[in-house]
Amino acid sequence: MDKYKILIVDDEPDNLALLYRTLRNEYDIRKSTSPVEALEMLKNEHFHCILSDHKMPEMDGVEFLKRSYEIAPETMRLMITAYTDASILIDAINYAKIYRYVKKPYSPDELLLMVKGALEYWQLKADNNSLINDLKELFSGTITAIVEALDAKDSYTLGRSRRVTFYSVKMAQALHLTEANTGRIELAGLLHDIGMIGISDDILMKTEKLTQEEYDSIKQHVNFSIKILEDIKQLNNVIEIIKFHHEHFDGTGYPYGKKGEEIPIGSRILAVADAFDSMVTPKIYRHQITPREALNKIKELAGRQFDPVVVDVFENILPGALVEIRNMK
Repeated sequence: MDKYKILIVDDEPDNLALLYRTLRNEYDIRKSTSPVEALEMLKNEHFHCILSDHKMPEMDGVEFLKRSYEIAPETMRLMITAYTDASILIDAINYAKIYRYVKKPYSPDELLLMVKGALEYWQLKADNNSLINDLKELFSGTITAIVEALDAKDSYTLGRSRRVTFYSVKMAQALHLTEANTGRIELAGLLHDIGMIGISDDILMKTEKLTQEEYDSIKQHVNFSIKILEDIKQLNNVIEIIKFHHEHFDGTGYPYGKKGEEIPIGSRILAVADAFDSMVTPKIYRHQITPREALNKIKELAGRQFDPVVVDVFENILPGALVEIRNMK
């Protein structure tokens, strides 16, 4: 590929010139003494990395990098600062999503090493995103056939996998997960109930309350899903999401009894989407409930069955998601 493109921002011309001289042989450099001007540049050009000073009169580096993240979230961000105040650095990490900070005074070699590390990380994310897109394209026909087979098995859940996937992707995007992780969650949403193919129709179509033995049989669909998919090595990360999507945040779920952040974020997202759609989808043995009633039930179970952070995100995306789903029909 061509040289990586870097945007450097410092209100001091001498400091900006030093940065430029240090980086120009290795990278394609754009520079600005104004954070406001730099934000406009970000709207019109793609940059792989931003290097910003901390103390600037128009806005400080934390605020600038925070705004730059809103415009170009995939761009790597580094902040140069003479300060080591913990609150400043925490703000830079939490709000501006910086990769590293560069402490003044720094040597040219030190700066080059940090920039190189940031760009290697950018390339790794880009390669992962490309891999996920290739994977979705490779398996698109197979996945479509599987989803259609699931829909045909139980007409009462027609389109359920697609709706669960839609809610899950919306949550992943709201949580600012990477494109690669969002892609894995998308595949997991489409395939999460593939193991239902192995469950008896007599159980799935039963109109009375399930016996404990029948409920235990239903729970086996997670293991069936893993068995069906485990030989497709490219789906290993997707299988990890499917494997844990019936775990509970307090550790009372199945099949492994995982709890809290032991459960992958993709599984915690899928759990909320799956439960919500199950509640609002009509079944032979029960009437559907309204989206508001289903949301209230999920909120009641936050901290027990569901991750409270994911529940909050779901509540925020739900109104818009329901409108989009209605418009799809």
